[in-house]
Amino acid sequence: MKPVVGATPRVVKSEQEWREQLSPDEYAVLRQAGTERPFTGEYTDEKTTGVYQCRACGAELFRSETKFDSHCGWPSFYDPADTDAVLLREDTTMGMRRIEVLCKSCHSHLGHVFEGEGYATPTDQRYCINSISLKLVPES
Repeated sequence: MKPVVGATPRVVKSEQEWREQLSPDEYAVLRQAGTERPFTGEYTDEKTTGVYQCRACGAELFRSETKFDSHCGWPSFYDPADTDAVLLREDTTMGMRRIEVLCKSCHSHLGHVFEGEGYATPTDQRYCINSISLKLVPES
């Protein structure tokens, strides 16, 4: 995984420690910037009220009230839990320019953010996040 310029993660582990903690599929997405197949993730159509945490480190990333149905095949949110939850960096892989979303706490790959797609959200943004990058903690 390429380093994030000018940012130091709060959670630091060796790649071997990440491999021991995460399943092979989780590692491929979170630590190698992979993508799960669309419409296969456990949270794509989830409606439970709660907090979505980083599956790697447990940091709070998104809240269910900002989740919306984009019908894109991955969970979509219009805003992170707070301004300190995620990092954004340019991603020019796959022959296109996108903005990658990373967990600010551990720098794990979450997905990408898109703007100007016409969704009726307060921010006009769609944080397109891999389910496998998240862990939902339901409200009690």
